Amino acid sequence: MNIAKELHVIFGTGPVGISLAEELLARGKWVRLVNRSGKGEIPTGAELVAGDASRLDSAQELSRGAAVIYNATHAPYEQWPEILPRLQENMIESAAAAGAKLVVIDTLYLYGETHGQPMTEATPYAATSRKGRLRAELAWGYLQAHRIGKVRVALGRAADFFGPRVLNSSLGQYVFPAVLSGQPALTLGNIDLPHSYSYMPDVARGLAVLGEREEALGREWHLPVPPIITTRDMLRLIGQEIGQFPQMTPTDMIVYKY
Repeated sequence: MNIAKELHVIFGTGPVGISLAEELLARGKWVRLVNRSGKGEIPTGAELVAGDASRLDSAQELSRGAAVIYNATHAPYEQWPEILPRLQENMIESAAAAGAKLVVIDTLYLYGETHGQPMTEATPYAATSRKGRLRAELAWGYLQAHRIGKVRVALGRAADFFGPRVLNSSLGQYVFPAVLSGQPALTLGNIDLPHSYSYMPDVARGLAVLGEREEALGREWHLPVPPIITTRDMLRLIGQEIGQFPQMTPTDMIVYKY
């Protein structure tokens, strides 16, 4: 029965949240998914409840009894300054009240321009855009909450997503669905530069490990990625799987100075 299992609460039911739920279920955890509607397709064995992570009372109520809480929430870019700090505060307070670990899926925006140098956990936060600076402030806030003993936190960073349910990415709706239906892939940027891509099940496994291992806490981690290749080579690999090399339609990348 569920009451004999360790409760893991995932806020967010996007590709990360659902893939993480699948991974945690495979590890024998009791999994509770939370979104605002309480509706959506979820893995068999998980429970889905309606809740609002932007409201502290809701987040704390749904986190009660949890061993690990995962922040897999997201917000539209234009709403980041308003919503993300509130979500951060509520996740920290909810984990602290429950005595739970807090695992956060994070991005690479906080590093800013690296001039072609590989990003590692030692790369300084050097973002100059408003969006990047905000992500840096949030990451610092999570780690500071751990340092002062308020909550036990681990951050897991991923590159561009691809894989199950991923549509909003450079390999998302304009690549996989297109080539599978015989249409050209819409490619962004220079497809001959080396690039890291994060396979969604690998992201889920990485986050699950961060929730299990005490030595992961208080640190920021880059989640595992496949060997670095160019986007052109990635499309070749897709072509090998479908038996036909995809046609490509280049497009200029839209950059939002946020």
